[in-house]
Amino acid sequence: MIAGRAFALILAGVCFLPGLASAQVTHGKKPDLPKPYATKSSGNPPEEAQPPQGFLPRVPEGFQVNVFAKDFKEPRWLAVAPNGDVFVADSGAGKILILRDPQHTGGAQENELFAGGLDRPFGIAFHDDYVYVANTNVVVRFHYDTKTSKRTGEAEKLMDLPHGGHWTRALAFAADGKKLYVSIGSESNVSIEDDSRRAAITICDPDGKNARLYATGLRNPVGIAVEPKTTQLWTSVNERDGLGDDSPPDYLTSVQDGGFYGWPYSYIGDNVDPRVKPQKPELVSRAIVPDVLLGSHRAPLQFAFYTGTQFPVKYRGGAFVAEHGSWNRSQRAGYQIAFVAFADGKPVADPEEFLSGMVPDPSGRDVYGRPVGVAVASDGALLVSDDAAKVVYRVSVKK
Repeated sequence: MIAGRAFALILAGVCFLPGLASAQVTHGKKPDLPKPYATKSSGNPPEEAQPPQGFLPRVPEGFQVNVFAKDFKEPRWLAVAPNGDVFVADSGAGKILILRDPQHTGGAQENELFAGGLDRPFGIAFHDDYVYVANTNVVVRFHYDTKTSKRTGEAEKLMDLPHGGHWTRALAFAADGKKLYVSIGSESNVSIEDDSRRAAITICDPDGKNARLYATGLRNPVGIAVEPKTTQLWTSVNERDGLGDDSPPDYLTSVQDGGFYGWPYSYIGDNVDPRVKPQKPELVSRAIVPDVLLGSHRAPLQFAFYTGTQFPVKYRGGAFVAEHGSWNRSQRAGYQIAFVAFADGKPVADPEEFLSGMVPDPSGRDVYGRPVGVAVASDGALLVSDDAAKVVYRVSVKK
């Protein structure tokens, strides 16, 4: 039945992606999910293959995509400074780089080092005249010139972070700038954490003081961002592996202060993970159902709310989510930018494909790219980092 549906969709010109059935807006209601081990868990890592000459990802009609910058080691988090400069965390190189396109050519004409010698930097945030950077083991900030983006000071240590395990650390400031959010993933796939800061989001003052847990039970909250209209914090979460092809879904959700989201005892509400012992039913009973399910084993990383005006009205206010793709599915899913439409700060439509074409055959191993970072440029174009192709793409409206 699945194969027949996929064939019909291909004939109709629609790209069918495995695991899409569990991509949905939940409206807070517990969805029907496959039972654990309904299918065998698959060890199916991708092979980062050389794409055909001139390859570019696929985008919807009316859009175009080009390479904005290239020749990175591991380009990941993207952040646009208040002056429009584009900051990139080249995590594998231990660097934060600045990209500029002063002549508005659609490609970065300048690539400047902001800071080096860092330990797997990921999250980047701007506040007053500081650039905040989350290394895997510590949050630091650098004094800088907000007009030129030139660094004017050395790293100031703000907060130690637990090392190892899921290594990405994301940053976001509250809308009023008075609080900083820091996300930290779990140490493993299915175990009770020794450090309460793991699988959680911490909130603190801009100087790192007065830190406390903001939300817990989030297995790997790789991306965090504040939704502009409601000023609500949102996160993208990589759920656990090993329970089968279609369980559990990864997700995008608003984050409640004091909220608990299930890890490690349950997922997507009170769906119990039978591998975790001992269980805590009192916690499971209050586990929050996430807002948007993205599909299983898609590995959502950074996401961005579209604040520009270049794209059509449909996209304004919505969320673009980078799906890195996973090793834990018999057929590939993710490896794309998904779009979730929002209205008045809330999701109103199920996720849909936006930038794709990186998987030539979902049943094979080869992939041409793995999106990580996504940001809205000052001109309203969408920037996407790809740590397999080692590039940053730019998506714009055709003129």
